[in-house]
Amino acid sequence: MNAETAVAAAVPAIVRHRWRWYEALPWLAAIAAFFLLPGYLAFGTQIAITILFVLSLDLIVGYAGIVTLGHAAFFGLGAYAVGLLSIHADWHEPLTLLAAAGVVAAAGGALTGWFLLRYHGLTLIMLTLASAMLLHETVNAGAAVTGGYDGLTGIRIAPLFGVFDNDLWARTYYCYSVGVLFLCFLVVRRLVHAPFGLSLQGIRGNARRMSAIGYDVHRRMVAVYTLSAGLAGLAGGLLAQFSAFVTIDTLSFARSGTALVMLVLGGTGRLYGAFFGVLVYMVLEHELAKLSPAYWGLGVGMVLLAIVLLARGGLCGILARLARR
Repeated sequence: MNAETAVAAAVPAIVRHRWRWYEALPWLAAIAAFFLLPGYLAFGTQIAITILFVLSLDLIVGYAGIVTLGHAAFFGLGAYAVGLLSIHADWHEPLTLLAAAGVVAAAGGALTGWFLLRYHGLTLIMLTLASAMLLHETVNAGAAVTGGYDGLTGIRIAPLFGVFDNDLWARTYYCYSVGVLFLCFLVVRRLVHAPFGLSLQGIRGNARRMSAIGYDVHRRMVAVYTLSAGLAGLAGGLLAQFSAFVTIDTLSFARSGTALVMLVLGGTGRLYGAFFGVLVYMVLEHELAKLSPAYWGLGVGMVLLAIVLLARGGLCGILARLARR
């Protein structure tokens, strides 16, 4: 390949990686919220953690076409890794605990992915669900160590960098969570625009064709599944550190299903779909629950129904069409 051909081949990659001005808006909004909405920083921290979890799900659903109903298993693994290490190993440093949460969840993703990703379609969906349910019941059976349905209490997290403690207004953990989300987003953004990410989209479109031209489809799917599990574990670890409490709900089917609904609402395979889907869903849930504690789900369901039926590609699809017009 001569120099001119190499430059021509590199141009599309450069264009894909180039940042657009509007990509700064979510991060500017997060910074503005810190100063303008100081009373909602705890809620904002939960939103940032949930965005990271849904972003990890988008990596496998939106880009690799791996549909799962058991993604909360990795979220819970990260949360329990933090809780168990803090209580039983007297380990309280937040950054290393968070790294441990990601490693434990990634190991779980690699182990289960190697076996489960040999299957496809409805079989894969049911196997991921069954795996998460088995983990859920294993944690419940080990109540002497995990706390079972009572959860893990007594988690103690040292101040961040030895200076910033988890204050009453959640200022520290809001900045901490948004910072971790930003770093993880950079990794995901880089990955999906790289040749590896493009090959995942090819596998999603036609796995047999990708295999026929020489790609090891199974190995690539296991790799992205492992990375997705690690990111979900980071989200679970953040939640455990922020709340200093871990419940078995972190492993529940409801958490997996809600994350998938948020992703569809925002738009799958669009990077920022997790941001819009989580924000709209959680704000709707928060506000409608204040108006009607018993029937808030009806309002959320009607909005979701309208988006799914009328807005192809979710909220990001709406914004993309408006931008083109």
